[in-house]
Amino acid sequence: MERRTIGAAALEVGAVGLGCMPMSWAYTGSQQRGEESLRAVHTALDAGVNLLDTADMYGPFTNELLIGRVLKERRADAFVSTKCGLLVGEQHIVANGRPGYVKRACDASLRRLGTDVIDLYQLHRADPEVPVEETWGAMAELVAAGKVRALGLSALGARSGRRAGARLHDGTIRQLRRVQQVFPVSTVQAELSVWSPDALDALLPWCQARGVGFLAAMPLGNGFLTGTLKPGQGFEPDDVRARHPRFTAEMMAANQPILVGLRRIAERHGAEVTEAQVALAWVLSRGPHVVPVPGTKRERWARENAAAAELHLTPEDLAEIAGLPVAQGSWE
Repeated sequence: MERRTIGAAALEVGAVGLGCMPMSWAYTGSQQRGEESLRAVHTALDAGVNLLDTADMYGPFTNELLIGRVLKERRADAFVSTKCGLLVGEQHIVANGRPGYVKRACDASLRRLGTDVIDLYQLHRADPEVPVEETWGAMAELVAAGKVRALGLSALGARSGRRAGARLHDGTIRQLRRVQQVFPVSTVQAELSVWSPDALDALLPWCQARGVGFLAAMPLGNGFLTGTLKPGQGFEPDDVRARHPRFTAEMMAANQPILVGLRRIAERHGAEVTEAQVALAWVLSRGPHVVPVPGTKRERWARENAAAAELHLTPEDLAEIAGLPVAQGSWE
């Protein structure tokens, strides 16, 4: 697989990453099977997908333990990315950016992952009660201690840090400017997909201008852009899509023209090419510093997602995607 060099620390990773969250958290709990997920990770690594993206809150904790089982056998094959800064309670999630906590969280992640060093340590969310410079400073000390190789920042959520009339990622850019004064940012992780392209407006150009890698979260639109979901199919209560405005039966039906366009392009490239691969190839085409991180817990999809790195869209394909209808339904 093509390798992409991203960030201030010159991190070299496969062009497509693997989001590990669905294996343990947030998506269809009844289908989360540890052994199947382990096979999916091994399949991804075999295909050249080395960036494994996890977080201590996924599970919580169980996703890091799962990835740790793979790392026992294949640490040299993997680029390990995990996150800190969010605590999961019974009915809520809260941020904790206190320096002491961040250092303890890192040690705990190292133990669960069974590794001596985390390749990329990301701040999941800044704590509104703690200056972000203090949190980032503690993370920088982890680099100095040899426990972490590089630091990344996850973008604020859609509802967080918004001012009247502000663009979606203005708050994230303000945070980035502050933490850059403390220690270099190697990556930013934010949603980017055919139906959620907001990062193209300001956040992606900000990263490109400063040599910061961009990890595209949810590049398959939480599964919608795979074409495998049907309007009105319903989701389990613990699935995040059960509460997402774009996953009501009405909105899924209204957004079918986007899938029709992706399918049309896929068919031009061959019978084996899928809508999902076209969607990932579009993200890859956004720049050499962009790495899509599609999540999956199944071998089949891990293999298919990896193969998207070999699909090169034509200027005509890209123009057709640019002309697709804007996704309907609030993403807030």
